[in-house]
Parts: sequence; C-alpha cells; structure tokens
Amino acid sequence: MSVIEGTGVVLDTRVEDRRRRAAALERRRETAFALGWLAGTGTIAFMLASGTVDVTTVPGFLTTLGRLAGIVASTTILCQLILIGRIPWVERYVGHDKAARLHGQLGRMGFLFILAHLVFIVTGYALSTRSGVLDQAWSLVVDYGGPMFLAWAGFILLTAVVVTSLALMRSRWSYEDWHVVHLFAYVAIGFSVPHQFTDGSTFREMGWGWWYWLVLWTVAVGGLLVFRVIRPLVLLRRHDLRVAALDRLADGSIVVTMSGRDLTRLGPRPGQFLLFRFLDRERWAQAHPYSLSRAPLDGWLRITVKPLGDGSAGLANLRVGTRVMVEGPLGTMTEDSRAGDHLVLAGAGVGITPVLALLEGAAYRPGECTVIVRASSIAEAPHLDEIRAIATARGARLYELIGHRGASWGAAGAEAPLPVLVPEIAGADVYACGPEAWADALLAEARACGVSEDRLHREEFVW
Repeated sequence: MSVIEGTGVVLDTRVEDRRRRAAALERRRETAFALGWLAGTGTIAFMLASGTVDVTTVPGFLTTLGRLAGIVASTTILCQLILIGRIPWVERYVGHDKAARLHGQLGRMGFLFILAHLVFIVTGYALSTRSGVLDQAWSLVVDYGGPMFLAWAGFILLTAVVVTSLALMRSRWSYEDWHVVHLFAYVAIGFSVPHQFTDGSTFREMGWGWWYWLVLWTVAVGGLLVFRVIRPLVLLRRHDLRVAALDRLADGSIVVTMSGRDLTRLGPRPGQFLLFRFLDRERWAQAHPYSLSRAPLDGWLRITVKPLGDGSAGLANLRVGTRVMVEGPLGTMTEDSRAGDHLVLAGAGVGITPVLALLEGAAYRPGECTVIVRASSIAEAPHLDEIRAIATARGARLYELIGHRGASWGAAGAEAPLPVLVPEIAGADVYACGPEAWADALLAEARACGVSEDRLHREEFVW
C-alpha cells in the first residue's frame, strides 16, 4: 500500500501492478494478431511488385484473381499452423481456446479461397489457350510436372478432411476417430507447398519474395514440429512423468496423480491445462486436454477427469508407473490477466477442478476471493471437501449452489443475483469453468453488473 503525496489517497500497488500486467498482456495479444495481418499483406505486396499482374484482359484478370485467392489461402494455412502449433508465445498471448477457434474459422475460409483459386486459375488459363475448362484442368494435372500433380492430390485429400470435419459428421464420430482423419490435413498441406515455389508466378524466381515466403513456411512448419513433436519428447525424457496413483470420487470422476522430476521447469500455472498422452498400449496415440485439479508442486501433478467419453472413461484402467507425455502448459485462465481488486472463481460440475487450483495457488488476501460451486448434488461436486478446507484456510467466501438448476445459472430455490453474493462484483475478475450454457449465463449477468469484457475469463476445450 502507498499514499499519493499531497492527496491523502491510499493506493493499493498490488491492484495497479495487476492492471499494468493485464494491459501489457492485451498489447501483446494485439501484436500477435497484427503480425498475422502483416504476413498476409506482405505476400500480396510481393505479388503486386512481381510485374506479372495482368488486369487488362479477361483471362489475365481471372488468372490474377486466382493467384490472389491462392496467396490468401496459403496465408490462412500458415496462420492455422502457427495457431495450432502449441507455440508458447501464441499460447500465452492468444490463448489455446481462442487459437483453436480461429484455426477452425481460418480453415473453413481457407478452403473457400482454395476453391476460388482453382476455379479462377483453370478458367483464366482455359480462356487464354482457347481450350475447355475440363481439358485445361487435366492439363494442369498431367502436363505441369510433379509439384502440380501433388497439389491436386493435396486438394482432393483436403476436401475429404473438410467433409469429415463438418459438424454433422463430427457429431457421429468420436474425438479419437476425428483426430486421426484430421491429421491427413497436414499431408494435404505438405503436398500443396512445393508448387507454390516451382509454379507460382510470385515466388518461383529466387528473389526477395521467394525468401520471404520460405521464411514464413519455415516458421510455421518449424514451430509445429518443434513444439508438437520435439518438445514433448524432450519433456518426457527430462521429467520422467509417470502415473503415481489412481482414485475414484463419488461422482465417478477419476483422479490421476502423477509424479516426476523437476516439474517446476515445466511451468504449469493454477488454472491451466495440459495435453496428456498416457503411453500404454491402448492410449499412446491419444492426447487429451485435462485441467490441473490442484496447484502444481515440484514433484507431482494431479488431474480429475469426468468419464464422459471413451478416452476419459478408459483412464480408470491405467496402471501405476505408466509413463506420461505432455504438451503445454496451455490456457490463459490464470491470474496473469487479472486486473481487478476482487477474485470470483465459479465452477460447475468437473469445471470445479481448475477453480480449485486457482483457489489454492492464486495471490489474494482474506476477503478478496469469492468461490461459487454449482452442482446437482454434493456427490456431483468433485473435491468439495478440499475446496471447503482451502477456502477456510485462505479466508475466501464460499457459496455452494446445490440442486436442480433454476431459471438462470444458480440452483432452484437458492438463486441470488451476483451483487448479493459478491458485493464487490463491479471491480472483480470473474473466472468461470463449466458447461457452456451455464458459463454463458453467469458471465452475461457479470456483464450486466458492470464487469468489463477484459475481466471475464473462461476456458473452453476447443478441437
């Protein structure tokens, strides 16, 4: 605490420090998005500067549109790879859920630009050679050499991936099956890249544009390989993470405790999650996101998993001693982005687990934290005994909203507006983790109470 000289105003320097850190984090996020736009405009600038743009004839204009669509499509793919590459800088400043959501949006947009690229290029070439569209398409497949043939093969493969990724199809597939199919998108991308350097008018000459394009692809592919392949193997060797104990809670949740070496170097924060790959015969090919259910310690980590899918339910059969490969830590639902003077931690169902980790590991004084637990019954609230003990020890207010859901996000018969539960709500940061509809309702009420958007925090496991 400090006093502003001559005013008598007492200033809580901890709050000011948090606000400065949150503002700095927001600036870095804006920088990350600006770099994506800069990469795209740079490639278009090189195209315009190449001297090969023709808009004076119909064939030339269509071909130019096709080249432009191809550059935009490739730029979206580059951004997709960077967003989903588990690159720490992206994970820290963009957030895994937002990055994954943008990855999906860019994928759909990029596929449309790929279609436009093919239609405009084939039509423009057909008009310039006075041949039919189908004849020209066949000529591009068989007469232009290996890189162009690979590009067409990549397009067919990518089309198959897109079709299977549609919401209707994904609703019928398990995550594990969808993930295997989705991996073929990387093969399709690999097929499409060579023709950009050998046949693309903008980049086939080894000038500045060629090197610029090569650097972008090296960063995107290199980041993917380093942080999704090489780094997990390094972490496996460095930390030797293994399953140490298994327990089952009253609600059926499975508690997996893992031990390892020097886990502080892994750097997980309370509220974050990791992708866990359990290296036994049944699960070695599957990586699933699970939040830490206690603040991490140097020698151990703990997750609590609701057995909702085949992969999660199968964890009950894990053997003690099974090695564990991890990717991460991931997620931005930490106190790094906290700017307010009060902390509201709200969890529903298994979403209580990151709330427990934050309750234990976040920095706050007695009276500065309110915890809201929402569950259908006491048995459906995992680790409620631990939450009670930590809340008591640290001086946090705890509200247990138990029972059937009422008209909003609370329990029927025990509903109370946020200002009643949290008188400090207008100056608080609200962290919510639970079912989507429940979190939406809670955060909507927080907005109505005057909580600004930058103080609303949630984590969604998007794939």
